[in-house]
Amino acid sequence: MSYKNKKLCKIRTITTFLSLTKDKTKWEEKIKNACCFCDELSTKFNNIDYEVQSVRVVTNAFEEYLNISSIATAKKDLAYISSLLNKYSNENLRIRFAIGEAKTKEQIEMLPKLIASYGDLCNACVNIKKDEFDILDDETILQCAKAVKDISKITPRGEGNFNFTVNFNCKPFIPYFPASYHQSSLEDSYVIGLETPDLLVDVLKSNKNKYKTHKDKFKGNYEALSKALQYHVDNILTIINSFENSDFKFVGIDSSAAPSKNCSSMATVYELLGLEYFGAAGSIEVSSFLTKVFKSIKNVPLVGFSGLMLAVIEDLGLAAGTKNENYDIRTLLMNSAVCGIGLDTVPIEGDTSIEKIASIMKDTGTMAFRLNKPLTVRLFPYPNLKQKDITSYESEDLCNCAVLKIL
Repeated sequence: MSYKNKKLCKIRTITTFLSLTKDKTKWEEKIKNACCFCDELSTKFNNIDYEVQSVRVVTNAFEEYLNISSIATAKKDLAYISSLLNKYSNENLRIRFAIGEAKTKEQIEMLPKLIASYGDLCNACVNIKKDEFDILDDETILQCAKAVKDISKITPRGEGNFNFTVNFNCKPFIPYFPASYHQSSLEDSYVIGLETPDLLVDVLKSNKNKYKTHKDKFKGNYEALSKALQYHVDNILTIINSFENSDFKFVGIDSSAAPSKNCSSMATVYELLGLEYFGAAGSIEVSSFLTKVFKSIKNVPLVGFSGLMLAVIEDLGLAAGTKNENYDIRTLLMNSAVCGIGLDTVPIEGDTSIEKIASIMKDTGTMAFRLNKPLTVRLFPYPNLKQKDITSYESEDLCNCAVLKIL
């Protein structure tokens, strides 16, 4: 019954979604309410031994509330928001902020400088649309690719790209940054995001060598993993259902495993399911199986990605796999056909052209709309590094690995 150990299932984030307007006199009350709400709910979870790792605040599109007449006025507004977050946040709990989506060429061009100045308090995304012929918005994709390159040049080691992503077929209420965005037509709400790789590994280790056939292995592990996840989701729901708050509406849970460098690797999960390593033959079958597990959660709406995340430089095992040449960008993209999240935190050659970045974005976007699933692209061009060179990230969130090449 070790799967009931609450240390195996962490709450990666309590993410609130709220709307701001041009009336700056209302900002303090809204941000204060969000911070106090997250702090109070975090305490409730901590009281039943569930660790909350971060709280996050997501807004509607920043054009609707920031003064974007110039980069200087936008920075001034963000400085004020930053001061409010610092004023009302819990010093023992990491807080992150997303300014919503950029919708125009001019807004996308602003993002590199805003991110360079405010980093984790300036997460942003762009939602790419398609036309009636299923043709993606090529012009906006090229603008996004240029932003990725610009961020890589003006932030140390290109780490600012941690705060920017391009979304394809992504709906509101994604709790994980920087794909999160809110719409002012929606209620102020909140979502819970989990971190469960330690739980997955514990269950699979308990079941190792237990099944004789391929079919029994997948069936038995599916039942065991689903049971373990459901146990913790039900515990979390007990707190949510007893938590009275009129400011934010609970809209669901993102059941994604959400790996980090401080927990078990998703690569270990693949190995425990019988593969030599992630990227070996059979990886797509395992990816599909794991996605089915994450979609099996009952009693609660599933929002966001609610699927398999393969975040290359947030996962020590996947980072090691780049050094061993276990997989490449195409491998990640192929697995995204049966899971998610797309191409997430992938280090690429520093001199990769804007056109190549745009092309891999279009491949990802085409899959997202054709298969009707949410996929994102978050690439990290690393200045002056080539394929197989090793990165030297300094962010506490990022693992060092070998640079991959967009072919």
